Amino acid sequence: MINLPNCPQCNSEYTYEDGSLFICPECAHEWSPEAPPEKTQQKPAVKDANGNILNDGDTVNVIKDLKVKGSSLVVKVGTKVKNIRLVEGDHDIDCKIDGIGAMQLKSAFVKKN
Repeated sequence: MINLPNCPQCNSEYTYEDGSLFICPECAHEWSPEAPPEKTQQKPAVKDANGNILNDGDTVNVIKDLKVKGSSLVVKVGTKVKNIRLVEGDHDIDCKIDGIGAMQLKSAFVKKN
């Protein structure tokens, strides 16, 4: 078996070769074996409550009733949130929830579908 390098972006060991590129299936990073290593600021992977890595555009379910600050609305358990966007900060998911609108969630209170 060929020993392939770990992903330079997320350090995953599950890389594979596709033509002249290496590809990481976990973070979708592609790089050339001839290219010098990229000097990127590596941000930590955002994980859901079960430890699955989240990516932009994923669909997640809320696992706990969440009160919406400044209103009497509640995001109920099992609410499906589509097309999330990952952002920096304490609340690391930016999304729109039907019936509530735009808001930010903590990844600890969601699970990936």
